[in-house]
Amino acid sequence: MSAAELPALLAAIGACRICAERPVGPPLPHAPRPVVRVSPMARLLIAGQAPGMRVHRSGLPFDDPSGDRLRSWMGVDRATFYDVSRIGVAAMSFCFPGYDAHGGDLPPRRECAREWHDALFAALPQVETILAVGKYAQAYHLRRLGRPVPAGASVAATVGRWRELFDLEPRIVPLPHPSWRNSGWLKRHPWFEAEALPALRAEVARLLLT
Repeated sequence: MSAAELPALLAAIGACRICAERPVGPPLPHAPRPVVRVSPMARLLIAGQAPGMRVHRSGLPFDDPSGDRLRSWMGVDRATFYDVSRIGVAAMSFCFPGYDAHGGDLPPRRECAREWHDALFAALPQVETILAVGKYAQAYHLRRLGRPVPAGASVAATVGRWRELFDLEPRIVPLPHPSWRNSGWLKRHPWFEAEALPALRAEVARLLLT
């Protein structure tokens, strides 16, 4: 897979119905609507977990309060964030996976990574840095780059490795999910805002301003 093949690959992803027609486990509980925004120019990519219902409806990734917090962490405004020539977004599940019995979002669908992710990232050789948001994105990208997450490792433990993961190509910046439900996590781990966020903002600025 090469960058020249990216448009055809994105068209195939946009038409994907595997989760509805050939699912691994229960089928997607609604019509598929893959949400992925990448380009052959963007040097920064955000690898999240999965779209939520609001994103499923709008088709715009991180178009919710979690996105507001993520943009604050990165030090960018909405216009910059949604400029696909500068920032790409490709979650572990391209479609909203639905709700669990308690009303929370289900984990990312496994079909996306199996069918699309290796080819997608092979077609994005210009990406220099990946913001890996949450444990599913961290597990996939660190395994792909030869630094697998140890079995049973917490998100805090993986995010705490942010300095060493700057040595990878592409660089991986592991982040907790920016959901406001994670405010307690941030209070318990003050080093994230004191040490990791300044480094994140500097890296984002480097990629967007040079």
